[in-house]
Parts: sequence; C-alpha cells; structure tokens
Amino acid sequence: MVRLYSNPVSNLLTLPNALSDTMLSDWFDSEPAVRGRFPAIDIFQQDGEYTIKAELPGVKRDDIDIDVQRNRIRISGKKELDYGEGVSVYRQEQRTGAFERTFAMPFEIDAEQVRAEYRDGILALSLPRAEQDKPRSISIS
Repeated sequence: MVRLYSNPVSNLLTLPNALSDTMLSDWFDSEPAVRGRFPAIDIFQQDGEYTIKAELPGVKRDDIDIDVQRNRIRISGKKELDYGEGVSVYRQEQRTGAFERTFAMPFEIDAEQVRAEYRDGILALSLPRAEQDKPRSISIS
C-alpha cells in the first residue's frame, strides 16, 4: 500500500491566492464573476513611457472601451460567445460578460497622446506622461 502525503508548507503558500480568488468571486455580492484578474494585464516602463498590455482573446475591437482621467486608466468591455442554436454546453471555462480593470499610474497621463493598438487578442496602450507632470530643473539665481 502506497500512501501519499501533501506538503503542509506548500498548502500554506497557496493560501493567499486561494483567499484572493475567493474574495474576487461572486460569492459575497451580486457583481459579475468576471471582474478581478480578467483580463490579464502587464504594465511596464521603457524609455520613460509606460505600456499596458492586456490579453483579450475573443473580444471584438468595438466591445473595448478605454477611459483616461488624470492618473487613472480604465479598460472595460464585454466578451460574448455564440454557440449557435440547439447547442447544449457541457463545459465552459472561457470568461464571458462584462469586464473592467482600473489602474492608478504614478503620474498624470497625457490623455490626448495615449496610443492604443489591438492585434491578435492583445491590447497595447502607450501612456505618455503629461507635460505639466514632468519634473523640471530649476536654476538657482
């Protein structure tokens, strides 16, 4: 007889993720379950400009909204799946419905200069810093 034991330390290390997933679920309120970690987002800085990349597979370009206000950017939209008529779904793991992600950046965004590109299910946003928010060198007289 072979007995398999789980590693208690490994179980403890996964606890924060499990708690986070539970808090993001629709168990505690009436919000849609697709909020939280969907879509997956990467934010990085390169050459003084921040870029956001969002994975939005299956989302139509016209179903994506991007809003900018001062230092906040919001990506929202909806994803719909059409299986056709007379289909009985056995299992559905793809997230559907409305989604929204909002981020506070560490600077004021120049909303007029934000560039958005959507290709192959990846949304890329370039976020330039507003001119009035850029540091200035002050000369001493």
